[in-house]
Order: sequence, then structure tokens, then C-alpha cells
Amino acid sequence: MGLSERQVRDIADYARIALSDDELAEMTTYMNEAVDDVLSPILDFDLAGVEPVFHPIGDLSNVMRDDVPTPGLPLAEALENAGQTEGRCFRVPSILGTGGDEL
Repeated sequence: MGLSERQVRDIADYARIALSDDELAEMTTYMNEAVDDVLSPILDFDLAGVEPVFHPIGDLSNVMRDDVPTPGLPLAEALENAGQTEGRCFRVPSILGTGGDEL
């Protein structure tokens, strides 16, 4: 049930960590050992007949207020302090593009 090299590579890519093939193999071993170290004490418990607990506070069901729709902010007021607008939208610099003035 350990992590595969593919899963470790996906985790590294998500964290934007470049791993060579040797580092990938080493990290896969390391991560599987870490998971085993965390899980092995838990798996040693005899949990037969133990009911799962879904909420740590027991019978507490909902502490949120009712979701009641209310009128929103008028468009003109919402865009009033915007640095730039385009039509009915806020205009912001691109963070994923080529660095130009793209939307």
C-alpha cells in the first residue's frame, strides 16, 4: 500500500520540486518509511467493534445562521475603487501568462 514513484513524482511536481531519477527513488523510499512510521502505531490498535466518529463534538449539528439571500452590492459601487476595469469586470495583471498586459 506504499506510494509509487509516480505518486511521489506527482507530489514533487505539485510542490515544484525537481527530482532526478536517483533522488526520486530515494524520496520514494523515504516517504514510504515516513508513512509506515505514522501508520504502524495506529494499525496496532484492535479496532474491531469500534464505531466510527464523524464529528468530534458529538450531537452538534449546525451552528451556522440560515442562508438568506440579500441584495448585493450595486455594480457601479463594486467597481468604484478598482484600479482598472473592463466592462463589468475588474481588470488585473496576468499571473499565468507571458507577463504582458493580458487578462
